Amino acid sequence: MENIRKVILDTVPEAVVEDSKVLTVTVEPDQLHPLAKTLRFHAELPFDLLMMLTGMDRGETLGVNYLLSSSHDVSKEILLKTQTADRVNPLLYSVTDLWETAHLNEREVYALFGIRFINNPDMRKFLLNEDWKGFPFRKDYDADPNLNPVRTESKEIIDIASRIYETPNGLKEDRVKIFEDDDYVINIGPQHPSTHGVMHFRVALDGEIVKKLDVISGYIHRGIEKLSENLTYPQILHFTDRLDYLCANINRHGLCMCIEKAAEIEIPERAQYIRTIMDELNRIDSHLLAWGTLCMDLGATTAFIYGMRERERILDIREKTSGGRLIINYNVVGGVMFDIPSDFQKDVKEFIPYMRMRLKEYHQLVSGNPIVLGRLKNIGLLSKENAISYAVTGPSGRASGISCDLRKHQPYALYDKVEFTEIIRHEGDSYARYWNRLDEIEESLKIIEQLIDNIPEGDFQAKVKPVIKLPEGEYFQRVETGRGEFGVFIESRGDKTPYRLKFRSPSMALVSAMPVLCKNEKLSDLIAIGGSMDYVIPDIDR
Repeated sequence: MENIRKVILDTVPEAVVEDSKVLTVTVEPDQLHPLAKTLRFHAELPFDLLMMLTGMDRGETLGVNYLLSSSHDVSKEILLKTQTADRVNPLLYSVTDLWETAHLNEREVYALFGIRFINNPDMRKFLLNEDWKGFPFRKDYDADPNLNPVRTESKEIIDIASRIYETPNGLKEDRVKIFEDDDYVINIGPQHPSTHGVMHFRVALDGEIVKKLDVISGYIHRGIEKLSENLTYPQILHFTDRLDYLCANINRHGLCMCIEKAAEIEIPERAQYIRTIMDELNRIDSHLLAWGTLCMDLGATTAFIYGMRERERILDIREKTSGGRLIINYNVVGGVMFDIPSDFQKDVKEFIPYMRMRLKEYHQLVSGNPIVLGRLKNIGLLSKENAISYAVTGPSGRASGISCDLRKHQPYALYDKVEFTEIIRHEGDSYARYWNRLDEIEESLKIIEQLIDNIPEGDFQAKVKPVIKLPEGEYFQRVETGRGEFGVFIESRGDKTPYRLKFRSPSMALVSAMPVLCKNEKLSDLIAIGGSMDYVIPDIDR
């Protein structure tokens, strides 16, 4: 990274570089874009993945943090920071020309902090209505409910976006149409069962061919990150279970690790074994539901029932262990809530060969089916370049050729002590994404197999103070969920509550890529493509 440090200072000599746990670079707003472009296209180690774009209210200033990683080595990280002292009309420069994933992220920052981005072609608010008064994540936000009363009447959707862009005569502001006047626009969702949640796509059609797709989210936005600013760290834990509820245990593991790393809490070895096994069971049950719902989207109801049948076996194990089936509240700061029951190992070991038999059955039933091949093969193509630009990770990113499994590149828990294969394909179509999840189930079984007979005796939870105060600073943790990289960012001012908490949603990246995946495909294929991406909507509506 010393070479990268030199590149940074050669590009922006005035940059402030801090060698903390993540190399942190602070620059002025007009220097951010040139530096980001240099890092994005660096010849030796391009920082071409924008993993997290986080709005910040630092008191006197409003700003943004950009956490960059590299598709060549996802363990490498750089944090870029910039800010403006103008709280009345805060403006920063967009990076949407460098990373496609910045489009929705910058719109989210605008909705929550009021920062507008110069040269972003679409500055509509994301997650909030256009007429929302105030910016909720600012520290001076007026939360009076009378300012934003709950309305029950429907409102007409106005497909107009504002933008601010540079001209030879300075900045200019105007409004642009999202769709052409003669476009035939239909709504997919937010109630459509195959949108996999309360997601709304506005789709312009040419016959039955998709010309353009506009993503509208925020129907169930719950303000989890904002609520967390007034809660202690143990009180926040339950929120992560309710983001991507299909990977609840893994999400919560990520938040616990971020807190533990900041507080320097050492986790007992027994707890590490239990956490890793439970994470992999969670990954399997997530992939089973993804497989079943995709098959149901294609009309294969039997496959959905089969997937749910196997998933029930995992939920039974989880219920015995924690008392919960979907939202299990199992990981806690310092370890796990309860020790495993006496028959845990027996149940898990019986499940492994059973699941392997069922995988063979899935392939016989579905994988070679001519209808499935016709609906998935060469449909919804996501090139490696686009996967990188949209920061698509997990099975979907690896189906486009990106090596991005954090369990391999940035091991946590016991992933450095087990052997497994990172499943990578290069076709980038819906069928490759379909296969990746089934192959990852087998790799999860291998991981569990290596751990289940070796769980050591000892404590399942470290002794932790009832009130946890993290040292002042900024902390990151990244984990590999069933949908890709889930990230946790905490800024602490030394209090028992976080000053700022941000979750990186893998599903938001997946949904942001839908316009490019669906363009020039048939409307019926939009449903199959969405199923192959396997996004979970509450994970976006944070």
